[in-house]
Amino acid sequence: MTNNIRSFIAIELPGQIIEAIKKLQEDLRKYGLGIRWVKPENIHLTLKFLGNISEKDVEPIAGVLKTAADTTAPFHLRGQGLGIFPGISRPRVVWVGMSGDVEPLEQFQLNVEEGLEQLGFPKEKRPFRTHLTLGRVKGKVEKRILLEAIEQLGNFESDSFTADSIILFRSELRRDGAVYTKLAEIPFL
Repeated sequence: MTNNIRSFIAIELPGQIIEAIKKLQEDLRKYGLGIRWVKPENIHLTLKFLGNISEKDVEPIAGVLKTAADTTAPFHLRGQGLGIFPGISRPRVVWVGMSGDVEPLEQFQLNVEEGLEQLGFPKEKRPFRTHLTLGRVKGKVEKRILLEAIEQLGNFESDSFTADSIILFRSELRRDGAVYTKLAEIPFL
């Protein structure tokens, strides 16, 4: 029997960025919105959620990541701005946007997506949007207050950082939150 591994591909954030996001979440909490906040240490820049894979899939996935990373320079990024997916009429996710080397990152993500498609992983139907998920709206939220929070805190900007590797993570869902384990880490060029 093969063990299923819930997994995703992401860029890890450095400590100072996590601290800036933690402060932003604290400021957002003051608005009393019905949002389940992601633990700051669990926030990362997701490039692709894979779902359940088997142990035998880890090596081929790492190979796709290595092929894409071998021709890619590190990315210089910063968290910038605040928004909601899909929009204020039906808010589901509160996020921080990214600035910096976003276009090369989007091209890298597309290269990974195409490489994974060759392994049988379906391409994502929605377009890739570079963002960091801060929290998820649970139930009803006062839209006026949410808009006020975004207006007040929407000029958020973190320090810049260098993303120098791509990681295949295992995600284990537990009562006290998800636990992420690195299955493979591949440096950029």
